[in-house]
Amino acid sequence: MYDKSAIATSKKQKIEKFDPSGVGNVTGGIFGLPFTPDEAEVVLIPVPWEVTVSYNAGTAHGPAAIKEASYQLDLYDPAIENAWQLGIAMDEISEEWLQENSNYRHKTQTYINWLEGGGSNISEATATELTQAVNQKGEELLHWLKNKATHYLNQGKCVGVIGGDHSTPLGLMQALAEQHEEFGILQIDAHADLRNAYEGFEYSHASIMYNALKIKQVKKLVQVGIRDMAESEAELVHSSNGRVITFYDAMLKENLYEGDTWKKLCKKIIAQLPPKVYISFDIDGLDPKLCPGTGTPVAGGLQFEEAIYLIKSLVRNGCKIIGFDLCEVAPGSDQWNGNVGARLLYKLCNWMAVSQNKLNAAGYNTSEK
Repeated sequence: MYDKSAIATSKKQKIEKFDPSGVGNVTGGIFGLPFTPDEAEVVLIPVPWEVTVSYNAGTAHGPAAIKEASYQLDLYDPAIENAWQLGIAMDEISEEWLQENSNYRHKTQTYINWLEGGGSNISEATATELTQAVNQKGEELLHWLKNKATHYLNQGKCVGVIGGDHSTPLGLMQALAEQHEEFGILQIDAHADLRNAYEGFEYSHASIMYNALKIKQVKKLVQVGIRDMAESEAELVHSSNGRVITFYDAMLKENLYEGDTWKKLCKKIIAQLPPKVYISFDIDGLDPKLCPGTGTPVAGGLQFEEAIYLIKSLVRNGCKIIGFDLCEVAPGSDQWNGNVGARLLYKLCNWMAVSQNKLNAAGYNTSEK
């Protein structure tokens, strides 16, 4: 039974005992915080899945890498007073889905190598059987996440997904679509992800936005930082009648070089979005020096503070962040990838909360449109 009064009391007691300036407690929750999902205002759902990745692997272990690195993060945010008191908690990493990922990843790697002409021959029947099995698992994963997200959303929680590859957050998007009449997606990414069942996988990491556009409540998709796109994806953008707007990284940089400010460019981006926004953040949208372990790094991209400024500007303009995902973080030889991922995650959590009036930030208009 969900006893709000008892949970509120427990959270208050933990806040009174917790030292936000103390040594990061690796036995605590994410960021060393002491809160359970019931006590937290922001609940993070890890999805350890990367079965369809077509280049570098490792993102299935992204949630664990982010959590491990998060203990080194200082909790003070000069723009948001007592941000840590919001309460952020990460659900348990599903060992079942991690095992399923391991089982299928080996098979799909063999299939992808064959598809690209660089591996052992497999029969067409075997290839068909494999893609069908992976698509079925993708469907199961979608429903698992949708149900879990709905559970927390119904409790009034802010919900975010930690991938895994970029295929993982579709269930959260669908859960949000059942609670909001319309919303837009702000996608920060190196890739457009608008391919139809890439390599035969309906729930491919390269198909997440193609699938998101099937959700009728998604009124607008605004892509930022794109620098790798197939011709078919460009055609989809052109034929979308303005439903999809792409801010290519090269064009953003060109505008900056010619005298535009990042503030002005952020205004143009935000002007394309409706009042309610879901943020889909593939970490390869950043400069690859910030995420060298990511699945498909591409030269160019946003700097860390450019991305945070865009998110803060979104909130400053009165938009409500209704949910988010952070995907494609992969552990490297050290904690650098997880470190950057953890810091980005903390900002996403806090500014989503500000946009939903769960936290106060000086100088920001958080009125709902």
